[in-house]
Amino acid sequence: MVLFLFFLLCTLKNFRKANTIYCNCMLKKLCISQQIHKCLAVLLILHLPLSAMESKPYEIAALGRALYPGMLYDCRNDTFIPGVTLWNKESLKNDIDECLQPKTDLKFSVSDSLSEKANFLDVSASLKASFLSGLIEVEGSAKYLRDTKSSMSQSRCTMMYSVTTKFQQLTMTQLGNITYPAVFEQKTATHVVTAALYGAQAFMVFDHMASGTEEQQKVEGNIHAVVKKIPSLDIEGDAHLALNEDEKKLADEISVTFYGDFHLEHNPTTYQEAIDVYKALPNLLKDKEYFGVPVKVWLYPLVLLDNKAAALVREISTCLVSKTERLLEQLEDAERRCNDLTRTSTVQDFSDLKVRLQIFHEFYSDYKTVFQKALCRVLPDIRGGGKEEQALAKVIEIHDKSPFSANKLNEWLESITIESQILSSYTKRLQDIRVVPSLGDLNAILFDPDVDTVVCLAFTSLANPDEFINTLNEFLKSDDFKWLEDVSTVEGTPEHQAWFTSFDISQTMRENLSLFKSFSEANKDTKGVQFVIASIPDPSNPGTSIYLYEKGELTNPKFKPCKHFHYIFSFSSSYLYGIREVMLT
Repeated sequence: MVLFLFFLLCTLKNFRKANTIYCNCMLKKLCISQQIHKCLAVLLILHLPLSAMESKPYEIAALGRALYPGMLYDCRNDTFIPGVTLWNKESLKNDIDECLQPKTDLKFSVSDSLSEKANFLDVSASLKASFLSGLIEVEGSAKYLRDTKSSMSQSRCTMMYSVTTKFQQLTMTQLGNITYPAVFEQKTATHVVTAALYGAQAFMVFDHMASGTEEQQKVEGNIHAVVKKIPSLDIEGDAHLALNEDEKKLADEISVTFYGDFHLEHNPTTYQEAIDVYKALPNLLKDKEYFGVPVKVWLYPLVLLDNKAAALVREISTCLVSKTERLLEQLEDAERRCNDLTRTSTVQDFSDLKVRLQIFHEFYSDYKTVFQKALCRVLPDIRGGGKEEQALAKVIEIHDKSPFSANKLNEWLESITIESQILSSYTKRLQDIRVVPSLGDLNAILFDPDVDTVVCLAFTSLANPDEFINTLNEFLKSDDFKWLEDVSTVEGTPEHQAWFTSFDISQTMRENLSLFKSFSEANKDTKGVQFVIASIPDPSNPGTSIYLYEKGELTNPKFKPCKHFHYIFSFSSSYLYGIREVMLT
């Protein structure tokens, strides 16, 4: 009879009563066989994770969300349920226990990792997973979580100022007298907010853009020292009086971004303004009528109040959350590298490179959205018991096999970096020669009536089809990949040799550079002649080629100036005579 009742209760998912029966059996030393005893114990243990998760109270960061005692919360997707409560407004207002809890804290960090930011805001691994997936929208000071470096050359230091004011909690009166029990059957929430800690937080992010790797390494240490001096500055004094000359220069170059729960007349953007705000922060919560916003709340499982309520079945393991976090940070690193490349003068000069980087960034953004949507689907299902953790592991596995994996993105970005560096080395050797960014600009020169001859060093392979970009495009167009559900169909990225890796092409480019440079220097003062650099697609002449235009018409796409000459061009009545006739060998 005991065994039958135990199994029945487990089937009905009333594990707390099943646990009680099992414990009573042990206390009363009922005569049950060792085999039945093991059966009961194993069955109970198998269900303990579910039972423990159902009955576990939670403490979470509010992250700027309007979470107040009495509000309902769904831990499956980390959202609160506005407008629906278990008690009427009068009960909540009259039966609140409240006490003051003043505390002030100040912290500094030079890390830009999400882990460090989450530690600042006391964000749990589970809540971090919801943030990464885009399930929750953060407000107030918590918007700091979304502030990431836009460049690999960026150095930063963050100062966090936090203060707590009071603590509010429900009393047992509410827990024992539910006004609206029908809410349990709706199964829209798993927990109720039973307590809240109020206060305010402020983050001031100090950024500096370095011009090179050596400077960045030096600045990263100095910026931390300069920011840490802010609390010790004389309240009435000038900040510059406490800084040496190098620190003053650094402070003037620093930009500041403010995220906070405080009401400021204007947000600081400079180092001096940040000092002024820091001095004012302690006085901003002295109004006895204003205690700030909820910064931390405590959640109580609804299943402990009624078995019909929805429950949080399982949490996401810290290991999988860490993998997801690392994966997204790697994607952001790739975006920063892309941004840095796009900002270089070389990429701005050569539109073919710029377009490829723009397409890459567009595909990256599309993929990141798809990936986060996949997280939004699987996280609530795992927490609600509809799926196992393997569903999240599968999404991560698909990513690792996709062309958007960190290794593949970095390989392509490294290739683009090398290509850009090659172009930069050539243009630096030809500093006085104009780089024409587009064919439209080249045509404007060709059809200029004052220009009779144009000699162009053409980079002919920049517009070659990019196999990696094509692979990314095909990946995103597949329905399977849009849902990130099919591992078996993920194909490897095809190997493709970049044009600049060819020894023969490299030799031809060196020769053309030498000829073009000598030729342009010999004719730099010749009237009606212009020398330019441009990107002109020409698969028949890979790498570079010297193009000769006469009267706006291409007359020689493989022009080879002679190495020794006295003069090149001869004009009579503004008419250019044939170059071949006057060139000396």
